[in-house]
Amino acid sequence: MLDTIVNVIWFLLALCFITAFFLCKFSLKLPGSLEHVFQDLIRYGKTKEDIKRPNWQLVFDVSKRCFYHFYAASVMWNGLLLLFSIRSVVMNEALPDWLIDALWCLTGRPRVAWKELHLSILLLQVLLWVHSLRRLLECLFVSVFSNGVIHVVQYAFGLGYYVLLGLTVLSINASLPQSGSLFDQFTWHHVIGTLLFIWASFLQNWSLSLLAKMRTDSSGKVETLAHKMPCGGWFELVSCPHYLAELLIYVSMSVCCGCSSLTWWLVVLYVLFNQALAAQLCHDYYRSKFEMYPRQRKAFIPFVL
Repeated sequence: MLDTIVNVIWFLLALCFITAFFLCKFSLKLPGSLEHVFQDLIRYGKTKEDIKRPNWQLVFDVSKRCFYHFYAASVMWNGLLLLFSIRSVVMNEALPDWLIDALWCLTGRPRVAWKELHLSILLLQVLLWVHSLRRLLECLFVSVFSNGVIHVVQYAFGLGYYVLLGLTVLSINASLPQSGSLFDQFTWHHVIGTLLFIWASFLQNWSLSLLAKMRTDSSGKVETLAHKMPCGGWFELVSCPHYLAELLIYVSMSVCCGCSSLTWWLVVLYVLFNQALAAQLCHDYYRSKFEMYPRQRKAFIPFVL
């Protein structure tokens, strides 16, 4: 199971967020000042507002408006990897040596493992690039950010995350069976996965648009940066449908791999608890701020969590 470095990395990331989620969910406290550091690292934006932080921690704050940096970096990096892959398939050119060396470090597989790229890998790269581009455009032209902040560690992690994610997609190629031409590799799970990706992307965009409209007038002009109780759409079921949509986007990519890649399921496990933690913190914030907050509304997964 954990026979490659890339699997170990995603397993450890998932384990960290599983631990953080249950500490938060059951209100378990860490000893002494560790609790203050822990809360500062897991919270961002509005969920930081109600915690008391010493002045030295404020030095590490970065504006939440810098979120678009993550997606801009992803569009450039994963666009570059996609270009290399297209050249490899169309022009039969080998991937760059430095990229093969990086993939070897992550998987331990020989160079020949990337001589031919699987259709599933190309599709995942396209979907990841489209997702990153859409999120970049939403950050720039749809979302209305408050004066919230994120920790500099979260900022650095966000930049590195999409670099690792792009390499992870390519690393999966070594574990997929090579069976003829790209046309011969086309199968039902590519269609189902892409359709799920499109639907989840629509859900995320719709949810983010509803959040933005709570701060703007009918003409789109920003009226307030205050946090209001979200309503409409899937907000009637969960506090954070945009986080649920993020999880479904990653699940759709696993479907595109035929649900056969352990590596990508470890990525999904990480995303599940990463988004569950963020959703639980938002859910707790809404319930503490709004007395009439619907009791039947869940944090993240309808009727479950």
